[in-house]
Amino acid sequence: MDVLTVGPSKRPRCLARNGALLILAGLLCGLTIPAAPYPRLMLTAHIQFLVNGMVSIVAGLLLLSSVSRVGRWSERLILWGHVSTWAVCLSEVAGALWGATRALPIAGAQAGAPGASPWQETLIVACHAVPALALILAWALLVWGFRKSPSGS
Repeated sequence: MDVLTVGPSKRPRCLARNGALLILAGLLCGLTIPAAPYPRLMLTAHIQFLVNGMVSIVAGLLLLSSVSRVGRWSERLILWGHVSTWAVCLSEVAGALWGATRALPIAGAQAGAPGASPWQETLIVACHAVPALALILAWALLVWGFRKSPSGS
């Protein structure tokens, strides 16, 4: 089943399921922190999974409760934006293994990471930039949907 083409009533549940899976992955990622070559970067990945999981669940609840009313295409974009956060989270795991510093220079410096190879750094930056734009669009659509809800002002 393609999660992006399910019916409108299923998309909020898909968002919640996505969030729950992100949280589970984050908890499992947390178990690997002590064994990571750069534990501070793995801690960042762990937190990223948990935060994005909670944000995805909140988005699903907003759509499910009709607090934010959006159209079918907007729901698809919102769902895609939240599913794309897997790229961010997984790239942070890769960064913790490779010692990448370009996407997260402060965390990388605190971790004592030397920086990864140019292609690895570029991959991690791309895996942050594209989903970030998609997530910004997703939340802009959710906020825009507040004006259509019965409780909106």
